[in-house]
Amino acid sequence: MGKTMKFHDDGTFVIVQFSDVEFIDEEDHNPETHQHNLMTRAAMECVIEHEKPDLIVFAGDVTASARGRDPIQSFRIAVAAAEERRIPWAAVFGNHDSEGSVPRKRMHEEQLAHEYCVAEADPPHVSGAGNYIVTLRDRNDKPAAALYFLDSGDYSPIASVGGYDWIRRDQIEWYVAESRNMTEMNGGKPLPALAFFHIPLPEYFEVWNKHVCHGHCADQISSPRINSGFFAAMVEMGDVMGTFAGHDHANDFCGMLHGIRLCYGRSSRYVSYVDGIRKDCFPTGARVIRLQAGERDFHTWIRQNDGTIVVPPEHRPELTG
Repeated sequence: MGKTMKFHDDGTFVIVQFSDVEFIDEEDHNPETHQHNLMTRAAMECVIEHEKPDLIVFAGDVTASARGRDPIQSFRIAVAAAEERRIPWAAVFGNHDSEGSVPRKRMHEEQLAHEYCVAEADPPHVSGAGNYIVTLRDRNDKPAAALYFLDSGDYSPIASVGGYDWIRRDQIEWYVAESRNMTEMNGGKPLPALAFFHIPLPEYFEVWNKHVCHGHCADQISSPRINSGFFAAMVEMGDVMGTFAGHDHANDFCGMLHGIRLCYGRSSRYVSYVDGIRKDCFPTGARVIRLQAGERDFHTWIRQNDGTIVVPPEHRPELTG
């Protein structure tokens, strides 16, 4: 069933999602690395100060592991803002987390070694590293919501397919079994849930191209070329209200598809580079999610690196062709 946390007495629970922080250890004494680490840390601290989250989620690419000498130290630097403030936190891994000298299984072991991490060891015989559940209990100590964390992998294992990896069949089977168990324990009613992973699902294409969305889509939607059916499983189980991804730095939109809100975070380190130069098309920041016990809904917004809350632009496919 995973670890548990509690809603406040007023029924609220706030999550801050930091996406693509890509911290790099500074053993090479690169001044650019140092400056970017400082800027990212400052943005994170600003968001934390304004939102005072109950949980911080690092939504993949916690490190840029191939660009540093010590990926484990990079990971420790990344999560320090949460650890030092004694804020519970959890992470899923992205493609950049395993490009260096440390495999993702070892990265997951490192996250479990931290005092304020609420992640759990992987279930047996399930692909990836970092598949787990956090259950939120209400003031009566009854399960009121579930947070699913899944490893979306890095790159396609099939050369003829190419592109990015996908959530595997055994991970989907694990999710379905856990979801069904929670539904049964909840008297046959699906427990409201959210799902976090790094690489967006193929359905993010559909929601942007065919439905009203709010936010930006300034990057190509870099979903896997294989649709493994995770979205279909969530629709069938009826528990997941929203999914949250990172990966595409200049995308931060949300849109509703078949009763599930598909959301990006807001990149927390950089949004875009043009000709090798950082030229962010909008400020870095974080996605904030507020749950209310007893409600099958959530509120979400973007808090930017200067502390402001953004008013996202509306995207209507019928108006944009």
